[in-house]
Amino acid sequence: MRISDSILETLLGRASLATPEQITSLKEEAARSKRTLQETVIDQRVTDVKTLTQLFADYTSIPYVELDALNIPPDVLKLIPERIARQYNAVLFQVDEDGVRHLAMEDPDDVQAVNFLQKEIGLNSRIHIATRENILSALEAYRGDVNKELNEVIDVQREDKSDIELVSEQDIAEDSPIAQTVNLLLEYAIRSHASDVHIEPREDFVQIRYRVDGILKEVNRLPRNVLGALISRIKILANLKIDERRVPQDGRFKIKVGGKQYALRVSSLPIADGEKVVMRILDESNDAVSLESLGYWGKALKDLQHEMIEPNGIVLITGPTGSGKSTSLFSMLSILNHPEVNISTIEDPVEYKIPGVNQTQTNQKAGMTFSTGLRALLRQDPNIIMIGEIRDGETANLAIQAALTGHMVFSTLHTNNAATSLPRLLDMQIEPFLIASTIRAVVGQRLVRRLHQASRQSFVPSAEEQTQIIKLFGLHEGQDFRVIHELEKQAAAEGLGGDTPLSTNETGFVSLWRANKDFSEDDAQEGYKGRIGIYEVLTNSPEVKKFIMTRGSSDQIQAQAISEGMMTMQIDGLIKALRGETTIEEVLRVSRD
Repeated sequence: MRISDSILETLLGRASLATPEQITSLKEEAARSKRTLQETVIDQRVTDVKTLTQLFADYTSIPYVELDALNIPPDVLKLIPERIARQYNAVLFQVDEDGVRHLAMEDPDDVQAVNFLQKEIGLNSRIHIATRENILSALEAYRGDVNKELNEVIDVQREDKSDIELVSEQDIAEDSPIAQTVNLLLEYAIRSHASDVHIEPREDFVQIRYRVDGILKEVNRLPRNVLGALISRIKILANLKIDERRVPQDGRFKIKVGGKQYALRVSSLPIADGEKVVMRILDESNDAVSLESLGYWGKALKDLQHEMIEPNGIVLITGPTGSGKSTSLFSMLSILNHPEVNISTIEDPVEYKIPGVNQTQTNQKAGMTFSTGLRALLRQDPNIIMIGEIRDGETANLAIQAALTGHMVFSTLHTNNAATSLPRLLDMQIEPFLIASTIRAVVGQRLVRRLHQASRQSFVPSAEEQTQIIKLFGLHEGQDFRVIHELEKQAAAEGLGGDTPLSTNETGFVSLWRANKDFSEDDAQEGYKGRIGIYEVLTNSPEVKKFIMTRGSSDQIQAQAISEGMMTMQIDGLIKALRGETTIEEVLRVSRD
């Protein structure tokens, strides 16, 4: 949708999104960069596309609509042929009892498109406006059941009983059944909100598994005879060597599904039964989410917000693979990303693209490691540096030197919790006084599955269940429950869990929440939909510094941080379970020692 500059100025002014001075500045920037004012407003994050579309809808009295592909009746959708719907970016999403047909368009001002579509569906229609991304997503409803299509393609291949795995050019051509299989596997994975696709050879079949919300699930089995062609097709897409099956390989490619662009990070590995491939799915069209949306709240949020804006020092994010460390870093860097600062990163690989940030990919073969890349970054006049991971003493030393010379450094470390990371740096032969003087905060985190709000179930725990929870979370009856109750009230006041009623009082549990294991609709799996983080933020207080200087244990550092008000990951998870965001079982699954 193209909004004229004059109308856009009016919209920004009416919504108080920009002052006249700011609008003048935006117009000058648009002229300098030879772009429209609309593009400049979005690029400068004055507002987002959705808000702008809603403002334009209100201004023109054209109703705004947010489409959900799952709720559009197939017979209504197909009143407009798919080819025409895609050509004009339009979706017929509802027909009233009186015959009024509701049409969503990206650009209702396109008179030619409106006239043509009304000839197709009749003049008794009502035009709505929706964002381009929303319409492209809704257009995917024309595809129907991707899993059914996948099974049909696989059944064709299953008819060939031969076990020969020789691969011909026809097998992996663009229009071959194998190419269709790969496309459908990826499309189904994206629709299932999977983070990873595992293609694993077994003795008699090829197992396909998706990781959804952190849990691996088998989704299909392919005939063993397609393995060679399937792996070769993926290798072609990722620009890997087809004939090399003895050593691991890594690659990357991009696809578009539902108007969104996804990057797939490909890893191949020889195993006993053949060659295994894992593909990590990264949504490149995702905007950075706020720290609050990720699950930060209370003292942890305030401490992190305070430490990350300091002019120098180190903030570390710790946790195992797949615990959301990159997402947290992406959110922090996006908050700090302003034209006045130079942010440079060295990553392996570059997972999230951040406009305006200088992102560098490591390359082991070319000698571009974290340490060599970091040395080069320090000559690039950065204000903020992000190191994908501190893996060795050399990289750790360089990060500390960067912090000592006036840079703010963000990085990740693989440790079990926040307190363990400080002794871990000592193991890398870093001097205690350097750790004490540069580390500002350490974040420990895990991801838990989020309860599907509409299907979650409330229950009153028995006395035995309450006793077990108290034991597992290291609580004490009576006094500690007053603390937990106060934390839950604080979380509720900050909006965590919405209008969910309190689950505790000063003496114990009133109620708890559990997943409806039989519910698997609305993109939910077994009563869960999406994930949320549980966090602990350890700040480097004077007392913590004393323990670092005397090479104190992680237990001593943890105890000191808790005495100063740090909330552990388990307690943070417990509060989120009380607020109905997750369950006790999920918190224990990811955080139990």
